[in-house]
Amino acid sequence: MNTESSAGRRSRRRAGAAAGPNATAGDSHATAAGQPAADASTGDLPVFPGDLSAFAVQLRRMHGEVGRVIHQYAARRNLHATDVQALAAILDAPEPMTPSRLRAVLGLTSGAVTACIDRLERAGQVRRVREDADRRVVHLHYAADARAAARTHFRPLADALRQAGADFDADELSTALRFLTALNDALAQVSGESAGR
Repeated sequence: MNTESSAGRRSRRRAGAAAGPNATAGDSHATAAGQPAADASTGDLPVFPGDLSAFAVQLRRMHGEVGRVIHQYAARRNLHATDVQALAAILDAPEPMTPSRLRAVLGLTSGAVTACIDRLERAGQVRRVREDADRRVVHLHYAADARAAARTHFRPLADALRQAGADFDADELSTALRFLTALNDALAQVSGESAGR
């Protein structure tokens, strides 16, 4: 009796399709899109139960597609790529963003983050607001008009998410979100230095 769930079968089929017609479902070291096979000597890392190469291909593809829309927005608004990253950080912050926190999120020097905020303020994208309780504390707010324009530009990404998600039930989407959250948490720990150094 086959106990594999429809979700498992669907993910296996999609992973196989992404890896190519000659890849097998269990071949986690198959090359994809001309990329070298994953190094089997991963030390103490846990075994990845899926097709690692296929996941890498799809993540690169997603990064490229989202990046394309972001670059279009930056070009239309005469913004630097770092400016758009700053806007996203301000938008996604769970609490009011400060210049020091923005510097940490973006990995910039104090001078670079100040220049970035100055550009965004001149462009009408953000407002600096001094905290009432402590006037030394500055909060960065996404300007309402700029935020509305961004929402309009990026609506197709939200529409694509809805369209892709329509084929999955709530439990599957919860699992996907849990995986993406865990992946982003792991990626946040990756050093910018080459692993070979």
